[in-house]
Amino acid sequence: MENLMSLPEIAIQEMPKVQLHDHLDGGVRPDTVIELAKEQKYNKLPTQDPGELGEWFHRGANRGSLPLYLEGFAHTCGVMQTADALERVAYEMMEDMKKDGVVYAETRFAPVFHTDKGLHWEDVVNAVLRGLERGKKDFGVGYGLIISAMRNMKLSEEMAQLAVDFRERGVVGFDLAGEEGGYPPKKHVEAFHYIQRQNFNITIHAGEGFGKESIWQAIQWCGAHRIGHATRLIEDIVMADGKVVKLGTLAQYVLDKRIPLEICLSSNVHTGAAKSIEEHPFRIYYNEKFRVTLNTDNRLMSATTLSKEFNIAERVFHLSFGEMEKLTINAMKSAFIPYGDRIRIIYEVIKPRFKSIREKYKIDGEAPYGGSPAKI
Repeated sequence: MENLMSLPEIAIQEMPKVQLHDHLDGGVRPDTVIELAKEQKYNKLPTQDPGELGEWFHRGANRGSLPLYLEGFAHTCGVMQTADALERVAYEMMEDMKKDGVVYAETRFAPVFHTDKGLHWEDVVNAVLRGLERGKKDFGVGYGLIISAMRNMKLSEEMAQLAVDFRERGVVGFDLAGEEGGYPPKKHVEAFHYIQRQNFNITIHAGEGFGKESIWQAIQWCGAHRIGHATRLIEDIVMADGKVVKLGTLAQYVLDKRIPLEICLSSNVHTGAAKSIEEHPFRIYYNEKFRVTLNTDNRLMSATTLSKEFNIAERVFHLSFGEMEKLTINAMKSAFIPYGDRIRIIYEVIKPRFKSIREKYKIDGEAPYGGSPAKI
């Protein structure tokens, strides 16, 4: 067992991390938003001061409602309307990931929100991929791009085809995002059947703004390989005196099939999916051996980084360094890149760096996994 003393923040900052749930338009730097607004003559920003603008985004997002949380995206998408702007935002995202110790990141976005100035969907995706690829070369961070369809639009089949068209150029999966209430995943079932027939990857936002039924539909109707958030899966778990008494059939299925859960602690509180960090079901999922991962969701809106999310988990849930390594390996195992690439990053990057940090900061405890790749 590792000791229960607080880990040095620098160790968490330096540890190699894997990001699976990040929105490109939810993580733009405030100063970049202001500069792009000037370039594109976008005059709707509430302030021209980067510090004030960052606080404005966070204050607006932290209102306990998913629809309210999403309001700020009108401004970030509003300034991401040219190929140069999209490339810049993607490139800066990769630089920010490098600074935060992230070694592999999957970011997602909805191309439909970036055509106001005449760009076609293909132009939009190409621009983002150029930025990501430049970022990979300059900062050494691996990446995958996920194309999101929106629940309240009837373009999911087109977005699914777009995702598949770019699968050889850096797009690794397909997502469904947006407000859940009134827009169930099964309304987009044809798009997901297309993705399945193409042997491609599916992640779906579910169980954030709506109940466990949304998660059930995402998996059983739409074939989700991962679930974004899944906060409301707790509704299918019977608790007594703070302990799990019984898993419902959906929770048992998610556990048995090792379906990864893309947990976003801060964001879930800001959207009202969880009442507080302390009441978030993350620790219950982890203790019951669900395959949980930690993610940021929207770095700008939630004023967070992946290091901050791990710090929160360490402080509130007493996550040990060994458990952080396990979560990181869980995430890498769950990435939408080929198996060989995942194994390579785990054994050549993640495990050696965790070992080095243990030795550097004299952190007690054994690594959670050992042995050959066959054991992963």
